[in-house]
Parts: sequence; C-alpha cells; structure tokens
Amino acid sequence: MDFLQTVVSHYNQWIAVFLMVSGLYIVVARGNMVKKLVGLNLFQTSVYLLYISPGKILGGTPPILAAEFAVYSNPLPHVLILTAIVVGVATLSLGLGLVVRINEAFGTIEEEELFARDPEA
Repeated sequence: MDFLQTVVSHYNQWIAVFLMVSGLYIVVARGNMVKKLVGLNLFQTSVYLLYISPGKILGGTPPILAAEFAVYSNPLPHVLILTAIVVGVATLSLGLGLVVRINEAFGTIEEEELFARDPEA
C-alpha cells in the first residue's frame, strides 16, 4: 500500500485533524468571544469525529450474541460521544449566556477592549 492509498483510506482522521487545527486557530487568533465559542465548538466536534472514527468496524454488527454473527462493533465509543455531545451543548449554552452577560455589563464582547478597561491587566 503506497502513501497516497494510506492517506485516502484514513480521510476521516485527516478531516478531524483539519477541523481540530481550524478550531484551535479560531480560539487563539480571534478576540471576539462568540467566535471563540464557535472555534471551541469546532474543536470539540473534531475530537468527537477523531474518537468515533476507529469505533466503527466495517462489516461489524451490533453486539448481539448469536451464532451467525462473528464480528461485533463496540458501542462504548458511541455512548461516550453521545454523553460528550450533551455536555458540549450545555457548555456552549453556558458560554453564550456568559457572553450575553458580559455584553450587558461592559457593552462589548471583544477581549482587547475588555483588557483595555482593566488597569491591572
């Protein structure tokens, strides 16, 4: 198997890594808090994809014990990702609520403007 076939066969991992780097760049490079939350959500979604990609076995069946099934897919990664999605939605909603409250208190959601107001920072 040559290099190109290896890269193409693992395209889902490459997509997850690209999304991870994109999300991290948005979190680091942007000063707008809503954009930072979107970048954090993108990073989180890429972790879901990266974790669940090897969890599916091609030709695997649900873990039902029967004589005609020999290859099983493990349901644990799917269950863990479902729980992580729920936690991620709750975290995003809390973050957006905090951004709304910061905007009400200071009139801006840009980090640089908030740091400029604080003489100790």
